[in-house]
Amino acid sequence: MAVIESQNGQYSLTIVLMKSLKDAMFYRRLNNDHVQCVLCPRRCIIPEGGRSFCRNKENRSGKLYTLVYGKSCAINMTGPENAPLYHFVPGHERLALAAVGCNFRCRYCQNWQISQARTEKNGYYDLPPKEAVELALKKGAKSISFTYTEPIVSYEYVHDISKLATERGLWTSIVSNGYINPDPLRKLLKVMDAVNIDLKGFSDNFYRCISSAELKPVLGSLKIVKEEKVYLEIVNLVVPTLNDKPDEITQMCTWIRKNLGDEVPLHFTRFFPDYRLTNLPPTPVKTLETAMAIARDAGIKYVYIGNVPGHDADNTHCAKCGKLLVRRHHFAVLESSVVDGSCRFCGENIPGIW
Repeated sequence: MAVIESQNGQYSLTIVLMKSLKDAMFYRRLNNDHVQCVLCPRRCIIPEGGRSFCRNKENRSGKLYTLVYGKSCAINMTGPENAPLYHFVPGHERLALAAVGCNFRCRYCQNWQISQARTEKNGYYDLPPKEAVELALKKGAKSISFTYTEPIVSYEYVHDISKLATERGLWTSIVSNGYINPDPLRKLLKVMDAVNIDLKGFSDNFYRCISSAELKPVLGSLKIVKEEKVYLEIVNLVVPTLNDKPDEITQMCTWIRKNLGDEVPLHFTRFFPDYRLTNLPPTPVKTLETAMAIARDAGIKYVYIGNVPGHDADNTHCAKCGKLLVRRHHFAVLESSVVDGSCRFCGENIPGIW
């Protein structure tokens, strides 16, 4: 639509691009055209013309809209090992998607160029939900995964793609920080097959200082995923001097064992300096091995070390007989001895989707 404007006798042509917007699914209207987003624990109160903390929801005339619906900033064919999701049909091809935005401000974010961006300042692909599912099928993908940025803040897009994907026989998964309110989470889990939650640390201080967030809602999300019986794995990026204390790791592993059980795979991942946290060295491998030993002592059966290609803790061993079940090198699956969800050698049930 073209609009002619007059200023001091001078006429100029302003081109107004009219694009369809998608209503946000979880918000309530307040007085004076303000709205409150109730998708995540931040519960942003947004004035008319303002945006949410995650930057991708905007209040227009007292209605909240998502600005990223149908706009993927990343499209990639990878395996679930990249997530990491190690017990989720190992080695299959997935279509990985992302839209800009995040409700965290992690100082070490490796994808900060898109997670901390605004839609209009970042390139994107026009990919509506139906076309995303068709693309996955055309590429021979067995699943669609939402990763790289925070899927929760592009909730409407993720939900609609997942619903369509489920109807077409595709698996779905998200890689998330878990910072979402209970009702939206339960709704999303109805169209989700697998979830990886990044448990950043196990102290409120770490969450506040490093991610500008809180720990408690994440723990609540982990419990809900377990309650809803959606397949779950957990990743913990071990950052030197910040969340690598043995006592804190012990507390985390004890909580996982008590609240989620002993079969939830736990990944300790190596930190590398990035974004606004470049003053620290990479995590020593010994530190990761210590964390793994703590987790095993706490009773967690499947513990992995990530970002250390070639390490034996990148493989899956049967928790009962100890035999090698899935051999990996970094993100590549080289062989598997899991048959119908069980160990080929002793018959032990292996948790996951096989």
